[in-house]
Amino acid sequence: MSDQAEALPEREYMEYDVVIVGGGPAGLSAAIRLRQMAIQEDFDLSVTVIEKGSEVGAHILSGAVIDPIALNELIPDWKEKGAPLNTPVTEDLFHILGPAGNIRLPNFAFPPLMNNHGNYIVSLGEVCRWLAEQAEELGVEIYPGFAAAEVLYNEDGAVTGVATGNMGVGREGEHKDSFMQGMELRGKYTLIAEGVRGSLAKEIIRKYKLDENCSPQKFGLGIKELWEIDPAKHKPGRVQHTQGWPLDNATGGGSFLYHFGENLVSVGFVTHLNYKNPYLSPFEEFQRMKTHPLIKETFEGGRRISYGARAITEGGFQSVPKLTFAGGALIGCSAGFVNLPRIKGSHNAMATGMLAAEAAFDAVKDGRQADELVAYTAAYEKSHVYKDLKRVRNVKPILTRFGTLLGTAISGVEMWMNQLNIGLPFTLKHTKKDHESLKKASQCKPIDYPKPDGKITFDRLSSVFLSATNHEEDQPVHLRLTDANVPISYNLPIYDEPAQRYCPAGVYEVMTDDDGSNPRFQINAQNCVHCKTCDIKDPTQNINWTVPEGAGGPNYPNM
Repeated sequence: MSDQAEALPEREYMEYDVVIVGGGPAGLSAAIRLRQMAIQEDFDLSVTVIEKGSEVGAHILSGAVIDPIALNELIPDWKEKGAPLNTPVTEDLFHILGPAGNIRLPNFAFPPLMNNHGNYIVSLGEVCRWLAEQAEELGVEIYPGFAAAEVLYNEDGAVTGVATGNMGVGREGEHKDSFMQGMELRGKYTLIAEGVRGSLAKEIIRKYKLDENCSPQKFGLGIKELWEIDPAKHKPGRVQHTQGWPLDNATGGGSFLYHFGENLVSVGFVTHLNYKNPYLSPFEEFQRMKTHPLIKETFEGGRRISYGARAITEGGFQSVPKLTFAGGALIGCSAGFVNLPRIKGSHNAMATGMLAAEAAFDAVKDGRQADELVAYTAAYEKSHVYKDLKRVRNVKPILTRFGTLLGTAISGVEMWMNQLNIGLPFTLKHTKKDHESLKKASQCKPIDYPKPDGKITFDRLSSVFLSATNHEEDQPVHLRLTDANVPISYNLPIYDEPAQRYCPAGVYEVMTDDDGSNPRFQINAQNCVHCKTCDIKDPTQNINWTVPEGAGGPNYPNM
């Protein structure tokens, strides 16, 4: 491969004022705001968005209940323009689950920030497709199906754009007949909006040490199914959240059920990735949750129509890294602006995209390029995003220290105190990265998960089928091991190789001969739904998630 690479001609390139990596809420909002300002001030400004999914929205997965605060600012007449926010929240329920029963917590016990009235139940993928239409009408160039695989730097070390990955490369690195060299997208500024644990964001954060003055980022794994249910059971506008069973008190997480659309229900389960038992399977916990009497009745007689998974940033206020670097900025979940107790991040992603766009526009208009957009950081620190995250900053650390039941009670009190402007005068820190939390297998009990019934509960492979995931089979494996020996020589004896359980798509397997001997680590990269859990949770940090060929991965129609 190296000989071929040396023989390649220089890559073709296109130049823009601003290059945006990622067609999610943050990237599209940034693009729209840039073009709005350019049109308003009659200034010639070129903007492009590249998206690794086959189309905008193909890789978008979220609950989602969206707070329209940022959309109201970005496109005030969004209702008239047909934005797909059609189901306002009408009912807000919260339950603590036990093995057979549940306790509903009264709404008056929750601080006002937890109230979902005024929010909308949506398909975030559909919202992003609509945002892309608005962006293109304003003159934004959007290129789906092209994965940003490389950061471009100038001689001073500033970011000057990105390059897309080569297409038509075989498993062993050889160039196939379909080979097409990647293209450089050069920009005066580059906004990174890849979402959670993006490969370019990882590189940039490490290169510029953007996280040296913040707590480690924390993550959860969100697994979601979309169901069409019996119309008699459909309650449009109902939002239902749970904590507790099937997770134990020391393992954070919970479920959501959102009723919207034509007899549709989004059901999901979030497992905090600082869990300790290597035998735990987030996918199996999700399936088990659906068998609870409170949950199961909704889906009996219904039909599962889609499935997906993705990681969620949970570190909050104290885990937000430095946002700017020479030549660009991190926006949205690339930096981590999710409000964990509200289970919301789209509004903050959109808002930070807009703030960075405003800083980039002013810089380009002033004739600058490849410097730091310090105005973005200043604007963030004065924004509703900063306030939104600061008032819930201690919730995650409290849950980690005190467990689900006591932690929920204590954090509830702390949120009420913040509501009354008498909150804790200090910020609790996150002390461990999520991969450091696993105990040895010898210290834990295996979990006996029930077999799926094919009606309410399902296996992983049939679930991945519903995600419409596809990768070109003859391409280099995009899940790269730093040391190919580690899974069997270290992870298997110490942790019973947890990758075979934490992956929600069946990517990782430990294969043996019929007698159980000769264990081998198998990577089924074709199954990967791009959730990034392996990159986060592998106890030795031996797995590096990189982008496959553009357009590879899930193809979510309405998640």
